[in-house]
Amino acid sequence: MPTDLRKALAAAPKTKAQWSDLTPIARRDFISWIDSAKQTETRKRRVERACDMLATGKRRPCCYAIVPFNLYKALKATPKAKARWSDLTPDARRDFISWIDSAEQPDARNRRIDKACVLLAAGKGSPP
Repeated sequence: MPTDLRKALAAAPKTKAQWSDLTPIARRDFISWIDSAKQTETRKRRVERACDMLATGKRRPCCYAIVPFNLYKALKATPKAKARWSDLTPDARRDFISWIDSAEQPDARNRRIDKACVLLAAGKGSPP
């Protein structure tokens, strides 16, 4: 957990209790959302906003594309793709996720996840 988030949660017991009640994937989504901030001020605002959301019962960061777990695992197994994913804008990430999620069958989604990793590893920034 990032130090700034840990400090903010320690200062707010109710928020810390909400954090403890989250699933590991929901925690990862908050951390990823906070870590994706490029500027210090944006990061600070996101930590504050995350605490506000948790205090009001929100279980996921708003306005953030949640990475499907299968894609998360595939990116973790493909370092070049993961590095490229980290460099993508939130809109580009959303485009990949929407493209993957638009496949109706699980097999088709898995093929798209594999294709996304190949595209990302090759330096592409958008789905076909």
